[in-house]
Amino acid sequence: MFGKLIENLKKAPKTIVFTEGTDPRILEASARLLSGTFLKPILVGNEKEVYAAAEKAGFNIRGAEIVDPENYPEMDAMVEKMVELRKGKMTADECRAMLKKGNYFGTMLVKMGKADCLLGGATYSTADTVRPALQLIKTKPGNKIVSSCFIMVRPAASGANEVLAMADCAINIDPNEDELVEIATETVKCGRIFGIDPKVAFLSYSTKGSGKGETVDKMRNACEKAKAAMPDVPVDGEMQFDAASSPVVARTKHLDEGVGGHANTFIFPDINAGNIGYKIAQRLGNFDAFGPILLGLNAPINDLSRGCNAQEVYSMAIITAALA
Repeated sequence: MFGKLIENLKKAPKTIVFTEGTDPRILEASARLLSGTFLKPILVGNEKEVYAAAEKAGFNIRGAEIVDPENYPEMDAMVEKMVELRKGKMTADECRAMLKKGNYFGTMLVKMGKADCLLGGATYSTADTVRPALQLIKTKPGNKIVSSCFIMVRPAASGANEVLAMADCAINIDPNEDELVEIATETVKCGRIFGIDPKVAFLSYSTKGSGKGETVDKMRNACEKAKAAMPDVPVDGEMQFDAASSPVVARTKHLDEGVGGHANTFIFPDINAGNIGYKIAQRLGNFDAFGPILLGLNAPINDLSRGCNAQEVYSMAIITAALA
């Protein structure tokens, strides 16, 4: 999967902002990226501190652009733009103070066209990565929410990778029917970038009315709306996970084989189910989990786990740039 993404990026190289420029994991991933020609890192931080951290950790970051909010020559223009974006909710002084922070400064670099995408969260919380993106990058026209998906990958017996998409496992706590449709639509678009030919299952504890309840109704109704929104995409539900993933179970429940038993894009009813589900696949199913990949924004902004390693930073940087 990554080989194809890198080949595509080589045809149109991108620039990515790392908001935590002195973090050893960021520096290691940046050094690795600099050895290629497809993705240029911009490191946010004090230049002397960044180079000192790189030297201490033993990473060569020559060629990386280092940008310090404390002496950024276009700070006045950045402050003016942020005041405009915040529409009276923040004064110029308040914006200037926020832009001293790597998460807001890095997000504004993307907003002002200085970089194509951003990856943060090695030390920031998810909220501290998502909040500036919502305030400054904002959602795409027609989108009402930011959501997320995980791309799940494991080697298959055929030698090719098995690739799945799962959503929303990280952002929306209890999405309503229309929000589930938006989550599904964005997840389909994202999955296609990673080679998924989407077959979308709206998951529940019920399969086609076998169970009752508000959440069953929610998933059934959302599924019908998603079918109307994506008439060319196989979509079905509500259904239990085994009916979505096992052809044998799907046949016993008389499901349409277009999705039943063959689903590769799973839409969960809420964040509890989604978060538990992807982690079961990761820990017991031996899938590698890449994400959360933020969906619905005007530019690619992604969040790292604070427990990430350098390999995960490198992989997520490629994924983030692939969305640009």
